[in-house]
Amino acid sequence: MPQASTTSLGGCLKNAEKKIAIRVDASALIGTGHFMRCLTLADELKRRGASICFVSRHAPEHLRTMLVRRGHELRVLDSDVLPIPAGSPAHACWLGTSQEADARDTLHALSDMTWDWLIVDHYALDARWETALRLKVGHILAIDDIADRPHDCDVLLDQNFYTDMNTRYEGKVPQKCRLLLGPRYALLREEFRALREHVLPRTGPVRSILVFFGGVDADNYTGCAIRALSKLGMPDIAVDVVIGAQHPSREPVEEECRRLGFACHVQTEHMAELMTKADLSIGAGGSAAWERCCLGLPTLIVTLAENQVAIAEALNSLGACIYLGAAASVNEITVLSELNKLISNPARFKNLSEKTYSMVDGVGAVRTCQQMGC
Repeated sequence: MPQASTTSLGGCLKNAEKKIAIRVDASALIGTGHFMRCLTLADELKRRGASICFVSRHAPEHLRTMLVRRGHELRVLDSDVLPIPAGSPAHACWLGTSQEADARDTLHALSDMTWDWLIVDHYALDARWETALRLKVGHILAIDDIADRPHDCDVLLDQNFYTDMNTRYEGKVPQKCRLLLGPRYALLREEFRALREHVLPRTGPVRSILVFFGGVDADNYTGCAIRALSKLGMPDIAVDVVIGAQHPSREPVEEECRRLGFACHVQTEHMAELMTKADLSIGAGGSAAWERCCLGLPTLIVTLAENQVAIAEALNSLGACIYLGAAASVNEITVLSELNKLISNPARFKNLSEKTYSMVDGVGAVRTCQQMGC
């Protein structure tokens, strides 16, 4: 099995502008986690002198605006829906076209130059797409966390923690592929690393609770958490609720927060500060799990997608979260019961925060750039 190494690849030449393309999408179906972790890596690469170009077929307007504001280029692919051929990856419907068509469109979008690196973060793309894109790129970094398809990449990054972490990509990557595995490589924004230096594991009592179920939360599990908190019977606990601009129940959530005296933050750019302020969190099991770990924030996790389950189960087994279960099996009574148990058990609360804090140090984006030679 290929192993991670501390030696970087030579894809980024020192003292020269590096050309790096990133292929990623975001939508109500896909969510925003893939896009945001790529943006985190792009920001770190840009700080190191790279020129970044995002290529997307699906991206909400507010994310497009965010890219431009941060000084990255965006090239948008046509969104014509084409039939998905047999033998496509399990998440092929996320792409909206065939891999062959997407590879052709991406090659056209990147045809004006040769790129030092291509970063791809997309469950619907596999080795066939990556091989086709080698015509225009020097090296390929694939970001994945479901290990359900082959890759033709020079580096593979999976920032999540699994009990089978060191074997799950056997036979799915080239022999010379470098593996960057585990929360050591979690792609967290610079503000998380900076704030970590000023926070310690929580010791209680709980005075502030944060609710965040990702940038989309299509089935409004935010509302479930709000209903549970409304019945907690502890008016001295402050509650911050974070939702994305595209949340399908945005207005009802905002109205309920006003009624209950909770603070509602829409598409906030201050997530790290809110996590630092909070003593306890209720949220999904996606990439935000590593942000919470970095800041030692104990969390009740509800998984909203199949790919979040193994991560939540592994963290729960280590005592680094309380896993309530998959969303379909969780309701406000479940949330309320576990909240009461944790708040009333200071020793368990302290141990949970200490273990959470030990999982992530916030330097993953820096380490990834170094492995790319940037």
